[in-house]
Amino acid sequence: MITVRRPGARPAAHLVREGDQVCRTRPSAGEVAAPATPAPQRNWRPIVWSIPPIVVVLVIAVYPVARVLTESTSSPGAWSQVLGSTAFLNALWRTVSIAVCSTAGCLVLGTFLAVVLAFVPFPGSGVVGRLIDTVLTLPSFLITLAFTFLYGTVGALNALITQLTGNHTPALNFLSTPTGVVLAEITYFTPFVVRPLLAAFAQLPREQLDVAASLGASPWRVLRQVVLPEAWPALAAGGSLVLLLTLNEFGIVLFTGAKGVITLPALIYTRGIVTFDLPGAAVLATVQVLLSLTLYIGYRLIFARFSTSRTSQEG
Repeated sequence: MITVRRPGARPAAHLVREGDQVCRTRPSAGEVAAPATPAPQRNWRPIVWSIPPIVVVLVIAVYPVARVLTESTSSPGAWSQVLGSTAFLNALWRTVSIAVCSTAGCLVLGTFLAVVLAFVPFPGSGVVGRLIDTVLTLPSFLITLAFTFLYGTVGALNALITQLTGNHTPALNFLSTPTGVVLAEITYFTPFVVRPLLAAFAQLPREQLDVAASLGASPWRVLRQVVLPEAWPALAAGGSLVLLLTLNEFGIVLFTGAKGVITLPALIYTRGIVTFDLPGAAVLATVQVLLSLTLYIGYRLIFARFSTSRTSQEG
């Protein structure tokens, strides 16, 4: 006797073949039919909840950028006219040079302040840290106004020098130059470097520093070989953020009154608001967006490669 069961068939009956006769037999008492698995129901709640954030991003971020790109192509020859002009080339060079100098200054000053606050205890260090955090909440033009009151041609420092020397010619007259813009940006954006470094230093094991010091390593060697290698990711993150912010900074350049310092944001303002050249302003804004996106993508690639190599070394 040969028993044949079709795949997927219910065990309600068996096919039994004896010779040339085929008959049905009922299942034995021990056989129990398997319960049918219910079809999984799709949960639409996550999709529904994700629609409002997507709509907000599309309205706030995607639509303005798409509108600028569309406006930049509305006038024939706008791209070649703008990109080939001397004003654009000068503004691009001025923007990049100020951003690089400001970022380098923020990295140096921010690293120094973070090391002092983290490893050199002194009375009032907590207050200094809170003051540095307070700068993050202030608009950038307030720093420029403070610079004007202190270092302007009629500022407090020039007034003091005039009283001491009797010379009425301003001794300090750098605020309306690229140097004044760079110093103002360093003052404002340095906390964006200090805060990530302090967070990285807080995660550094104290025992590692004690072992390095017990082996006779000098403080400079401990800083160079133990502390800074652990802080490279935070330093790269803070520096990249400062570079992106300084590339797009407009308030500091505007409030310093530096007429000879024309950056890309200032040129966009002039083309779009002063001369009403909307296609030209759209072309400049597109270049600004592409420049920022290129720097951001480059930063992400470098940071991912650095993290991968560090993980492989630890493994």
